[in-house]
Amino acid sequence: MRNIKYQIFGTLCILGMMTSCGSFLEDYSQDVDYVRSWKDLDELLIGDCYLHAEGSGGFFYHYNYAQFLHLLADEVEENNCSFNGYSDFDHHPAEYGYYTWQQRVGVNETYTGFATENSLWTKAYKCINIANNVLFSAEKIPQNTDAEIEGASKVIAEAHFLRAYYYFFLVNLYGKPYNPSTASTDWGVPLKTNAEVIDIKYTRNTVQEAYDLIVEDLQTAEKAFANVKKEKRSIYRADLTAVYLLMSRVYLYMQNWQMAAEYAQKVIDRHPRLVDLASNSEKFMLKSNVENIFTMGGDDLPVMLIYYYQGLRVSNDQYSIYTQNDYRRSQWLWKSGPFQGLTMREKTNHYNPLPEIEEPRYYYYAYSEGLRDAIPEVSSIFWLRSAEAYLNLAEAEAYMGHEDAAKAAVNTLRAHRIRKEAAELKITSTGEKLVKDIRLERRKEFVLQGQRWFDLRRYRVCSVLPEKISITHNYSVYAPRGEKEIKETRRFVLTQDDASWTLPIPNEVIEFNVGMPNNGNEWRDYTLVPTEE
Repeated sequence: MRNIKYQIFGTLCILGMMTSCGSFLEDYSQDVDYVRSWKDLDELLIGDCYLHAEGSGGFFYHYNYAQFLHLLADEVEENNCSFNGYSDFDHHPAEYGYYTWQQRVGVNETYTGFATENSLWTKAYKCINIANNVLFSAEKIPQNTDAEIEGASKVIAEAHFLRAYYYFFLVNLYGKPYNPSTASTDWGVPLKTNAEVIDIKYTRNTVQEAYDLIVEDLQTAEKAFANVKKEKRSIYRADLTAVYLLMSRVYLYMQNWQMAAEYAQKVIDRHPRLVDLASNSEKFMLKSNVENIFTMGGDDLPVMLIYYYQGLRVSNDQYSIYTQNDYRRSQWLWKSGPFQGLTMREKTNHYNPLPEIEEPRYYYYAYSEGLRDAIPEVSSIFWLRSAEAYLNLAEAEAYMGHEDAAKAAVNTLRAHRIRKEAAELKITSTGEKLVKDIRLERRKEFVLQGQRWFDLRRYRVCSVLPEKISITHNYSVYAPRGEKEIKETRRFVLTQDDASWTLPIPNEVIEFNVGMPNNGNEWRDYTLVPTEE
């Protein structure tokens, strides 16, 4: 790389990771007498353990957690078209480190400074510490009446579910994908299950140890939810169906096909509903969607994808996988010239009337600018819905050689997504082609929903039809702020066996926990390409 000097403007010390969760948690963890009943713990879960949704904003502001996940795979690419001469200014360089898979994901495009890298890490571990404290205190609350027993079971189940979800998310970002033959030695993430605030430096547990804890937590949550008789009233709280679906996903990643299929079927037995896009008149990412099982956290995608120079769009590679007979293409995506945007959300009501849908400025006014302060009803990252159960079932059955069952599951979903008269309505392939078709269906169904990067990672080590790809991202460096002249376009390639298929541990964590091993990520070189490409 060109004689680049790296200058760190400042280092952020991480106490929040596991040694502290703020003054409230410190006081609380030292004085469990604060908790009088399961209702106190329920309030603690709602207020501090579930992720809250913030208004949708650009990547520079980091309004919602884990939005960088959309930048890593092949679902988005940079957008160099605009209307009225607008540019996206600050968001473009803020995305650089993630979008180009750098050794330090917070680095800017000039390699002269770093943004905070540990926001998600710190938030996840704070939530984990809340869950730990809830579980510790639940042992001491009254459980004499049926209502008290049910209430305690509910908070215990939710705390175990949330801890499992956070650890699952962390280990799939910062640990290697689960490979049964190497998981016991591959580095995962630090695990903490006790409630005490301990001033020590942590190291990393193995991937196997992380998954063992995740499975144990979900099994415990499953048993605890058996004592909860009241029907759940909100998609923003976990329940038994959510546990089943996350368990199905976890076992799929662990390549335990039988258990993945069993839990996927349990979800379908409890929550089989799918949206028929042929007759659906509403947008898809709404809390009223009948497929919803659980969601938490927010979504910055409406502003991240923007019809601007220095912006992002749905990639041509992603857009091209949908046929004309696929309602997901016409209902979930919008195309105007070289721009493709995601249209799964309700349009803004800030502008009346909106431009005509054919106009290039339509996407900006309909889905970007007017939604900057709107709080989305569904997350694009932490979102569980019934469609996943059908695809988990199809994939697991295909790996076990149960091809009829696999096709029945995936075609049940396609019947709600593809025109009934289409020749390609049903998947009829066999063998390796069937596996590839099911994987392609996952890519279509979960577009920009936080699953593609994780799927690409686990396919790499899959015992049945392992699949490795490389990803290419172009990144353009622009003239000074407010101008749309492209100075140069850099091409970065994530090769098939690159270390950056696993994110680097945040630098703040490495500096605080001296001796913690990292993942071998390197500074990434690039080639220059013509700007007119």
